[in-house]
Amino acid sequence: MNKETVTITDNRTGKSIDCPIKKGTHGPSVIDCHQLPSKLGLFTFDPAFVTTASCESKITFIDGEKGILLYRGYPIEQLAQHSSYPEVCYLLLYGELPTREQMDNFNHSISQHTLLHEGLVNFYKGFRHDAHPMAMLVGVVGAMSGYYPDALDIQNPEHRNMSAVRLIAKLPTIAAKIHKYLIGQPYVYPRNDLSYVANFMHMMFSVPMEPYQFNEKATRALEIMLILHADHEQNASTSTVRLAGSSQAHPFSCVAGGIATLWGPAHGGANEAVIRMLHDIKHPKNIQEYIRRFKDKDDPIRLMGFGHRVYKNYDPRAKIIRDSCYNLLEELGMKQHVLFDIALELERIALEDEYFIERKLYPNVDFYSGMILRALGIPLNMFTVMFAVARTVGWVAQWMEMMEEPNLKIGRPRQLYTGAQRRDYVQVEERI
Repeated sequence: MNKETVTITDNRTGKSIDCPIKKGTHGPSVIDCHQLPSKLGLFTFDPAFVTTASCESKITFIDGEKGILLYRGYPIEQLAQHSSYPEVCYLLLYGELPTREQMDNFNHSISQHTLLHEGLVNFYKGFRHDAHPMAMLVGVVGAMSGYYPDALDIQNPEHRNMSAVRLIAKLPTIAAKIHKYLIGQPYVYPRNDLSYVANFMHMMFSVPMEPYQFNEKATRALEIMLILHADHEQNASTSTVRLAGSSQAHPFSCVAGGIATLWGPAHGGANEAVIRMLHDIKHPKNIQEYIRRFKDKDDPIRLMGFGHRVYKNYDPRAKIIRDSCYNLLEELGMKQHVLFDIALELERIALEDEYFIERKLYPNVDFYSGMILRALGIPLNMFTVMFAVARTVGWVAQWMEMMEEPNLKIGRPRQLYTGAQRRDYVQVEERI
């Protein structure tokens, strides 16, 4: 059977090679260019890898033009409506929705690993009282290998699975402990009788003096946010995890690398930037002036929470989280809060303004997740930590998939060198 190919010709020499075309289940096909260096002495030049498929994966698919997001083939809309975050974790890790028995076993396994080693708890004391939560998260997750050394053989599938379970189970505990440490409250130990998300909220917000009052809509709003952020294909942080993992580094350091990448304001800090923008606007009456400045090419002001690098249609996650956000604001009686008044009016104007419609600058998931986190009472500097908790399963699933590749090679991007030509060293006395 003949494979489809693309012929690439070097017009300087007349040499040609036939590059195979690889087809996926969905999305554009790709050209296999690995013979370019050996046959033509050329590499491809693709800054930021915007047209390069860096790996083959079966986990997540995005169609940015149509606004489609699939986890293992399941539409994100169906999962957000019917599933739970732990079930989505199971799906991303193992490829199929679990049976009831499999789900019970997975939940049990997660609940048995939510507790932190007391030595790791003491690790927090080395941080300043005003340390950034993401700095603490990078440090604590990176240090996990020092406290859980019994499952670091990355060639052993059982060890890989144990590390995956530990990361998913412990990230909410680590994040909640960061929050408590920075506000000067005692560390709240996890409870195995609670669901994953309820336990997370219990550790974040409860205090020893009185029982924590759970709000079902608040818990569900956070769960939906976690589901929507669980994975998003080969973004910067996921690519970092894969690149680090290709060196056969242990998974805790790989995920720490992903967290460090997520910390960048161009990646994981967008929902925090949305709230800062709303504070800058101050009042709904100032929105028109803010939008006028945004449209002015000479004004550096930015409109955060609109548009997306991948989605050129309405972000499918934004459609889902929008209703969740509205329900939460209504439940908590916050719809009349000036900050949310600004957000809702800004959304209304943007969806009706031809400038935004023509440029497909629709509200994205960060616009609404920022409002949800703010309504839940989560401090601004913890927003990206919440994102990291959600994304941990995606990072781990991508790492596990990569580690199962039969011919795994260390990642090694190439470059176009434009520096000085070869030159000889000159003694300092002879330099002019």
